[in-house]
Amino acid sequence: NGLSQRMARFYVDGTILNDFKYRVQVQVNNASFHMKDYFIEWAHWKEFAVKVGQYKRAFLFENPSNPWDIGFGDYSQITKKFSGMGDYCGEAGSNGGRDQGIQIQGDLLPIADSHSLIHYQFQVMNGQGINTADANARKDFIGTLQIQPVKGLYIGAFGWNGDYAVNDSVSVGRERWAVAAKYEYDSWSARIEYAHSDGKNIHEADGWYAAVGAPVNDWFKLYAKYDVYRNNATDESMKTIYSIAPNFQIHKNLMFQLQYNYVDNKPTSSQWNELWAELYVRF
Repeated sequence: NGLSQRMARFYVDGTILNDFKYRVQVQVNNASFHMKDYFIEWAHWKEFAVKVGQYKRAFLFENPSNPWDIGFGDYSQITKKFSGMGDYCGEAGSNGGRDQGIQIQGDLLPIADSHSLIHYQFQVMNGQGINTADANARKDFIGTLQIQPVKGLYIGAFGWNGDYAVNDSVSVGRERWAVAAKYEYDSWSARIEYAHSDGKNIHEADGWYAAVGAPVNDWFKLYAKYDVYRNNATDESMKTIYSIAPNFQIHKNLMFQLQYNYVDNKPTSSQWNELWAELYVRF
């Protein structure tokens, strides 16, 4: 239905004294300019690191993934709804799954083939999203525990307890959990995630997706996805998207992507077809 700039991102990151990592990232969407990330992390030990600033929430595997890497022209429905990307409880989509707060994380029990068996993250966040002051004295608590039994295979559980202040008198709850797995090996990719939200002053909801990426050759990778979101956690509220997305990486910093979606939206008893095309460039 038209041509548009999805996003342009500019960032700088690095280390200070080998013990501190930092990152500053800004994003432009057409005429909208805003700060995405700004944080500093004390990372002297890989088993225990402390991060302070604004960054991704530790909820779902797909949320922290770079748009270049997810294989599709957009994130899955549950990632957008439950990670704070146009959250179904009313949070602004420009938050991009991020918030302001403090985090501890680490990798435990190193295995012989150069990976760790356990990864953990725990966050205390404001709850209102990026570039926004906190709206109340309550905080969001978000965490994940992930096991990597073999290199490249992650099995994770995620939890989130908090709320979002719509205004001075109305808050909606975030009581969410998810289970997921992902696998990356020799250019093959697979992800499957299920998430559920109990809510507070808002309806219950859930959803799931399964995505796979198969390399055809060095510059062509084919992705497919089955993506479901149920706005009331019932089959009658189900929206399903079936996607096929060939990715053509014609240079390490240049990628062209096509995507076909078949959408079945039960609440409106309607189905339709979509064709997307996106061009990615980085330097």
